[in-house]
Amino acid sequence: MKKHILLPTDFSDNAWSATVYALQLYANESCTFYFLNSWTFPKSTSRTYITSTHIDKLKQESKQELIALKEQAENSSTNTKHEFQVIFSEEPLIDAIETTIKKHEIDLIIMGTKGATGAKEFFFGSNTVRMIQKIKQCPVLIVPNEFDFEEPKQIAFPTDFSRCYDYKELDPLRDLADLYKSKIMPVCILSNEKLTDIQEYNMTQLESHLKNYDNSFHFMPNYTKKANEINDFIETVGINILVMVNYKHSFIENILKEPVIKKIGFQPLIPFLVIPA
Repeated sequence: MKKHILLPTDFSDNAWSATVYALQLYANESCTFYFLNSWTFPKSTSRTYITSTHIDKLKQESKQELIALKEQAENSSTNTKHEFQVIFSEEPLIDAIETTIKKHEIDLIIMGTKGATGAKEFFFGSNTVRMIQKIKQCPVLIVPNEFDFEEPKQIAFPTDFSRCYDYKELDPLRDLADLYKSKIMPVCILSNEKLTDIQEYNMTQLESHLKNYDNSFHFMPNYTKKANEINDFIETVGINILVMVNYKHSFIENILKEPVIKKIGFQPLIPFLVIPA
């Protein structure tokens, strides 16, 4: 079945880096990629003497950049089953994305993040943070800037087994694993010496949901901040993609609500798939 993938872009190197990753991740799949540019009037420009003609010129320049981006992607892809479309919108970014998801039945959003550079209080760019918080219709795959593609042979899935995942809720995780016959590796950071009865039940349910996939369950002692432990696990085991479900009171939600995110110390080392609950 053809995938419909949305690539929001501001025409930066960072956005193109995410595009390159998307093309490589789905190198052997049938996909339509949608480049979306949400045009807004440059904040640094004084409106005092701006004419409608000048505004039209700026819009036209963005549209031309979209066309050039499409051509660049077409030249970069070697898969004849890859199609590319461009979408120019004057809606605010989140609204434009929600409109596009509905109109084109988007399966996945892929976007880049510069990480903790510039405004170091943010581990993602502000657009990425808002995307995770607001977009509930489909998953978002966040790609670190200039990340060199590697086949996602091992997927980490942090969980504390505090909730029971719905089978369909994990479709994006299984779809990702299907691409390269990946191993799914749930990892639990233990708050206590052993799991509660509820945690045991939820773990059994997760095992059932993943029974047709290569998987292994991992447990880590609670020795530092969870973010640090996850990054330790990523580096020690050789994880290629991190996947989490963003539900109420989840690890992701707690990070995004932190006033100064750098205190958490969580900067994804690898691509990070966020599944909305």
